[in-house]
Amino acid sequence: MGKLLDNLFGQKINKARVFPVTLKIIIVFTLFILVSNLSSNYINLIYNRTELIGLMRNLLTKDLKDANTFCNNQYEIFQYTKDLNEAVAGIENKGVRDFTKKKSVLLGVKPDGTLLFQGTKIKKAEKFADAQALKQMADNQVRTIQEGFINFRYNNEDYFGAYKHNANWSVYIVRAEELNEFYEESRNIFIRISVIILLVTLISAVVGIFLLRFILRYIPIITSGIMKMVSNQQLELIDLSKAPNDDITYLGVAFNSLSNTINNLVNIFRKFTSRDIAIKAYKERDVRLEGNQRDLAILFTDIKSFTFITETLGADIIKLLNLHYDQAIREIMRLDGVIGSIIGDALLAVFGVFEESTENKSLQAVTSAYKVQEVAESLRARMHERKEQIMKEKGALSRSESRVFKAVLLEVGVGIDGGNVFYGTIGSYERMTNTVIGDNVNAASRLEGLTRIYKVPVICSDYVRKDIVDNVSSHGIRFVELDQVMVKGKTTAKKVYWPLIESTITPAMEKNLENYSAGLKAYYNGDWKKAYLLFKKCSLPLAEEFVERTKTFKSPKNWNGVWEMKTK
Repeated sequence: MGKLLDNLFGQKINKARVFPVTLKIIIVFTLFILVSNLSSNYINLIYNRTELIGLMRNLLTKDLKDANTFCNNQYEIFQYTKDLNEAVAGIENKGVRDFTKKKSVLLGVKPDGTLLFQGTKIKKAEKFADAQALKQMADNQVRTIQEGFINFRYNNEDYFGAYKHNANWSVYIVRAEELNEFYEESRNIFIRISVIILLVTLISAVVGIFLLRFILRYIPIITSGIMKMVSNQQLELIDLSKAPNDDITYLGVAFNSLSNTINNLVNIFRKFTSRDIAIKAYKERDVRLEGNQRDLAILFTDIKSFTFITETLGADIIKLLNLHYDQAIREIMRLDGVIGSIIGDALLAVFGVFEESTENKSLQAVTSAYKVQEVAESLRARMHERKEQIMKEKGALSRSESRVFKAVLLEVGVGIDGGNVFYGTIGSYERMTNTVIGDNVNAASRLEGLTRIYKVPVICSDYVRKDIVDNVSSHGIRFVELDQVMVKGKTTAKKVYWPLIESTITPAMEKNLENYSAGLKAYYNGDWKKAYLLFKKCSLPLAEEFVERTKTFKSPKNWNGVWEMKTK
């Protein structure tokens, strides 16, 4: 025992103990660290309480916003079911589920102080008894202030909360926390941290500051790397090539593994959702069920003779579709198009979603339509090359090979319309999808169907034509009027156009287009004999439909120039 005391506190010389200077430094440094850290911790507690109030305000505001949205949803359900108790119970249960503290409350306070709902884990009050707080909310509402922060008493305890007036239920929705309970955690944290400071300081003093700095030297490296990632908003790997084999290094390795996994998940997420949703989710850290009215251009593509292709290729249809969509989608996205949906042979894309884009949405849609046609043409060219290779090797194609060759020669029709549509996220918080809804979406699909009748690759509406002609100079597009059509299910007729790239129009094609336009004018006027002769002079496939229509030389009774479609 005496030897141990000598080793720790120094040996006695002439009955006087000589304390090692190392021990003195450790004692002084330990006391200094303790006083400094405990004082700092206490000051930090005082300042943190102020910060906690601000943080609580933000959290209460967020909770209140969510609660208000949920109350509005329950109100819509109530309007349908007329079951007030069920609606109120749903609100209360939603509030209680989100609480992290025992005395948290979500109240629906009527102007007279009665309570429509009380989401709480403690005993419910008979009414909202704090008249002064109720008056404050009412006075603010008179001044058109619908929301704010408020102190009040509830169940004989002091609360601080945020409130918002809900017009549907005609109540003040109040989301609040009991003050003593709220501060209790900070007090406990202060005590726990003080104990931890004491223990850590003593241990650190014994082991030595320099030793600790050496052992923990990779913490600043990891922290610096993480802070850099936060600043750049990009997950990266931390260089741990020279790190020792300890738990700190293991944490760094685990972080690198997690970072790599998250990057993979983010890349997968981007592939399964549109770019605008991915950007919004990254910025807001959330994807909500919401949407709004947007003025967009809608492009709809469909693969022709898909039933024949599916019957012929079987499961290999997936490979063919992926060959086509891989390039087609790249071209659409390159022109700021957002993929709305892919359903087998059909693809829906929208343009004009990105507010920062300065390009004309309709021109982007038309350009994308021809890029899609180029992709299909390129695929057909590859199939022809493959056919020639097989014929060189075998001399001829078998019957089954000829059928497969015919199936892989994809032809795509494209319809483009635009206008005011609903664009947003629908579904549930368990499974949601991005969608676009509106009459113009259906119209784009109908326009695509017309490509089979008029035998042109792309058909657009008058909205698309006007949007480009009125807003884009030197757009390089010739809009050839095809017809006035009233599709099935509609009561009004619309003009439809074939948007042609002007640089592709040859002199011979120009002459054919002139004959077609002249024939169309005579067709509208009811002079079907003249129209027939002019359409016969046009060698373009789009004239074939009108040759068939006008071959009787006689227009229908009460002819108004509108062709009514009997099928979709």
